[in-house]
Amino acid sequence: MLIELTDWLRANYGDFPGANLLDFLSFRAGVAIIVSLLLSMVTGGRIIRYLRKKQIGESVRDLGLEGQIEKKGTPTMGGVIILLAVLVPCLLFARLDNIYLITMLIATVWMGAIGFVDDYLKIKHKNKDGLAGKFKILGQVGLGLLIALIMLFNERVVVRLDVDSAQEIGISDAQQTGPVETIQLDDGNIVQRANYRTTLTNVPFIKNSVMTYADVFNIGRQLVWIVFVPLIIFIVTAVSNAANLTDGLDGLATGTSAIIAGTLAVFAYVGSNAIAANYLGILHLPGTQELIVFSGCLLGACLGFLWHNSYPAAVFMGDTGSLALGGIIAALAILLRKELLIPILCGIFVIENLSVMAQVGYFKYTRKKYGEGRRILRMSPLHHHYQKAGMSEVKIVIRFWIIGILLAVATILTLKLR
Repeated sequence: MLIELTDWLRANYGDFPGANLLDFLSFRAGVAIIVSLLLSMVTGGRIIRYLRKKQIGESVRDLGLEGQIEKKGTPTMGGVIILLAVLVPCLLFARLDNIYLITMLIATVWMGAIGFVDDYLKIKHKNKDGLAGKFKILGQVGLGLLIALIMLFNERVVVRLDVDSAQEIGISDAQQTGPVETIQLDDGNIVQRANYRTTLTNVPFIKNSVMTYADVFNIGRQLVWIVFVPLIIFIVTAVSNAANLTDGLDGLATGTSAIIAGTLAVFAYVGSNAIAANYLGILHLPGTQELIVFSGCLLGACLGFLWHNSYPAAVFMGDTGSLALGGIIAALAILLRKELLIPILCGIFVIENLSVMAQVGYFKYTRKKYGEGRRILRMSPLHHHYQKAGMSEVKIVIRFWIIGILLAVATILTLKLR
């Protein structure tokens, strides 16, 4: 919004002091982080007071966990703070005609709305049921379908490739969008490059290796949507639900999401920069530079919310925040063609989700085989297992953050470990 306003002012009144600052991506991303952080910190306090006034508090079932009952009545639906702190700076400092940014704004509002309805129904009926699971899944499937269709058919969602390389991996001229450009490299070589609409993605740990889902599943490129659409839907649904499961201790999901957001900002930078992408041997994704600004907003929003959500939490994000964070992270990774890195980058989410699946699966198996259900963990998700073991909530959260940082560093290292 400010970019469009600045452009209009310069076109009509000429340059003025500071007019060129918004032309610099680094400036916009940096300011976006600061504004989103301050916005979530400052407005967060007011929203928390409003939630307390309206008695919008968390209902807690006694599961025998230390400090659990004391959390009863803590304001919930605090995810609204995160949503505002992401959306407002994005609207101010990002280019609003960018398809990647538009997609992320839709994903944020979409998943935030589903979580908001879920939290509202929980509060209204004073129970933990909320929105029926089938409607949550339907919403997640809808978002995954939208993202998949945008990636398949929008002519601005492209990969920039050497024409010769595109032909070698079997990308047809029909997938090309825009003209072919002749470029002279620093070493004097001349190459031809063009933009292609394709499901091409990077393969971690293998240098200069890319793949298309059509080749992986051995189907025609015209039929790639048959596998691509379900895959994207699965990723969005899985990560969103995993983030929701992780939100069980003060600051756990918030801090983990902040770490992931910072990492995705790095990938957005190297992927959008032709020189960096060429040096690292990854796909060059024109237009994704605006995702640096978005990732900065997400990072600042999470850090600002952590100001209120750290132990002892003054507010919980509720499904308004956790479902939105999961959906946002999944959408970002997919748009940046880093969906294959999600098991590493979102390792905390994955482990939490698998712990629940393993617990439930083993319980059902042993009940059927022995007539009595048995458990692998003291309690699931995994963070509750450590609570039952007597570990303090703060120690669990900090240790999970440390693991999250290690996973983030490992994910970034995949850029060179090839």
